[in-house]
Amino acid sequence: MTQFTLEVQGMHCGMCESRVNEAVRKAAPVHKVTSSAAKGQTVIVAEDGTDPEVFRTAIEQAGYTVGKTEQQSYEKKGLFSFLKK
Repeated sequence: MTQFTLEVQGMHCGMCESRVNEAVRKAAPVHKVTSSAAKGQTVIVAEDGTDPEVFRTAIEQAGYTVGKTEQQSYEKKGLFSFLKK
């Protein structure tokens, strides 16, 4: 899986966060999406090979501006993963 972190400008409240999250969910199948107006970012976990432009386009069509996009490998952490070393 891959984690995408997108800078999103224009979010001011919880409703804006919900609107961005819904736009992302409708654009492509994702495992997890969270947005933060305070941080000005949206974090998306999706399958490998997903094009981040899909998310950028969906968020911009919802009325927000997308800045820098970061992409990194994501590994789900289990409840007791801190015990494994």
